[in-house]
Amino acid sequence: MDHPVPAELSCARCLDEGNHDWVHLRMCLTCGNVACCDSTPHQHATAHYKESGHPVMRSVEPGEIWRWCYTDEALG
Repeated sequence: MDHPVPAELSCARCLDEGNHDWVHLRMCLTCGNVACCDSTPHQHATAHYKESGHPVMRSVEPGEIWRWCYTDEALG
């Protein structure tokens, strides 16, 4: 199964809000949206799931290969 490739490694919503303080980035495996993690105050990756219903994201941090399913609340 092919997965989207991130267009850029930044949280667009943070940038739109004038924030550059995200901790880690996550990418939606449905549409490729890149957003900040839950350790960041804005939690845009979780917000993307709640708004879109896209359930699976992965870390885009170097050396990390894990995924998270919001629906099942499970690592993969």
